[in-house]
Amino acid sequence: MIGSHGVSHAPSHTHSHVGANHGVGNSVSGHGGSGALPQSAGPQGSAGGGTLLGYIGIDTIIEQMRKKTMKTGFDFNIMVVGHSGLGKSTLLNTLFKSQVSRRSAGWARDEKIPKTVEIKAVSHFIEEGGVKMKLTVVDTPGFGDQINNDNWWLCVNPHPPPPPPPPLPASWEPIGKYINEQYEKFLKEEVNITRKKRIPDTRVHCCLYFISPTGHSLRQLDLEFMKHLSHSVNIIPIIAKADTMTIEERLDFKQRVRKELEMGGVEYYPQKEFDEDMEDKSDNDKIREAMPLAVVGSDKEYQVNGKRVLGRKTAWGVVEVENPNHCEFAQLRDFLIRSHLQDLKEVTHNIHYETYRAKRLHGNGGLHPVAANDTQESNL
Repeated sequence: MIGSHGVSHAPSHTHSHVGANHGVGNSVSGHGGSGALPQSAGPQGSAGGGTLLGYIGIDTIIEQMRKKTMKTGFDFNIMVVGHSGLGKSTLLNTLFKSQVSRRSAGWARDEKIPKTVEIKAVSHFIEEGGVKMKLTVVDTPGFGDQINNDNWWLCVNPHPPPPPPPPLPASWEPIGKYINEQYEKFLKEEVNITRKKRIPDTRVHCCLYFISPTGHSLRQLDLEFMKHLSHSVNIIPIIAKADTMTIEERLDFKQRVRKELEMGGVEYYPQKEFDEDMEDKSDNDKIREAMPLAVVGSDKEYQVNGKRVLGRKTAWGVVEVENPNHCEFAQLRDFLIRSHLQDLKEVTHNIHYETYRAKRLHGNGGLHPVAANDTQESNL
């Protein structure tokens, strides 16, 4: 069951945010399971652990966490960045199998491309299998649309004219400002004398960066954006509209983009230094080797071999969105939602937010606690 309601990007309350560390693992105060009393481990036992002589009920903590999470739900805030026409709205609708994008929530067809980057957010409440999620989609219309950094003239004129002006240095700044404003809101709530039971979490947990399927190279704007903001937010680069390239072109382009990102010093999620153990490293290495994922989005169904599938119909057949032989959408969905969603939230809180918090408190000499009625939203 999925219900969508338009909500401001700075909501006053939310169903989500479990525990102080904002992850499932920190949500339980830990009340007893079976009521068993602690027992001595006997001669074989030690302070470091030993063999239990009877059932205690420690394993019920997982069920306790599950029940509490089912009641409270959680937040997930995802930002999409890329110039218009790359299918950002369609891909989000495909990922969450619902009309969750900004365009699906009242976007006007005659809306003009803004001259500067705007930040627009809309929230939806999604429920699946009894688990509630408040999904906030943060869109950035105008990004890259007023900047032409491509050497288009090489295709039509062997004698190049003067090079076009470089991209504006401030093109990514409104987005960086928005990300930091959400950290500031959270920080202000944390230092309140009377804190809310659950602090509203509007922090951006993931930024999907849409790369145009040119087959040539990244724009300078692409590199600048990801390089400047990779230390503030979890950036996941993806190649949009992958069905416009052949399989060979796609593989070559993926390799070229990976090399350019490495040479440009761009770090994207999942970063190697965040791997907690060998199992994490093994799983994340497979994801890193596949980056950037080449995806296709579609919320339309077609009949293929007797089955209804999501896809894009062409003169040569149907490009099946969830078919791994056609594109890497299924890999993106599994990675983003089914295996790493909680890790994205934890890295946001434990790494990106903590980095902002440390710099903010150090640079300000510490924030003084304020009463709830004195709290004001930051406008950095």
